[in-house]
Amino acid sequence: MFTGLIEEVGKVKKIESKEVDIRLCIEAGEELLKDASLGESIAVSGVCLTVTDMSSLFFWADVSVETLKSTTLGSLQVGDTVNLERSLKPESRMGGHIVTGHVDGIGEILQLEEEGRSWRFLFRAPSGLSRYIARKGSICIDGTSLTVNSIVDSDFEVNIIPKTMECTTFAAYTIGSVVNLEVDLIARYLERLSNAD
Repeated sequence: MFTGLIEEVGKVKKIESKEVDIRLCIEAGEELLKDASLGESIAVSGVCLTVTDMSSLFFWADVSVETLKSTTLGSLQVGDTVNLERSLKPESRMGGHIVTGHVDGIGEILQLEEEGRSWRFLFRAPSGLSRYIARKGSICIDGTSLTVNSIVDSDFEVNIIPKTMECTTFAAYTIGSVVNLEVDLIARYLERLSNAD
């Protein structure tokens, strides 16, 4: 479980192909990894991955075929930056919203423009996900917990404040960039409950 509050921006150090799946080596700061352990979950651009090997400056994680198909991790290149967040501890503050690290689909940036000191981003979600996105609701984009400003059909807007631009990978995005989307967990369960017999 995560909050969507990014702790650090890491860098892809190495990618190893393993038949049909891959192993990722992610460079991270000592602060993020100082008390991490093997088997721990770390969200990498919103994707929950398990630490399989580590040092004080990097960690390795296996990425399955399913994860490669349903997220943007398969398009990563050595040197790319990624948002990192360690899993939530029971005593932690819940600053963002409930994030599982289970990506629901891939979105695309259609538009971005400066608005005062902030940036307004327009995204397109896969059509099947749009029913879970609501104005003033929460959405997780590449692991970052954000508030939806507006939604029309499958297109939705979010506002990125200067601190978020500084502390995440958002500053590197351009029109056409693809991102991992995780919709609000509560919306998914509400739909399931409303369709139950």
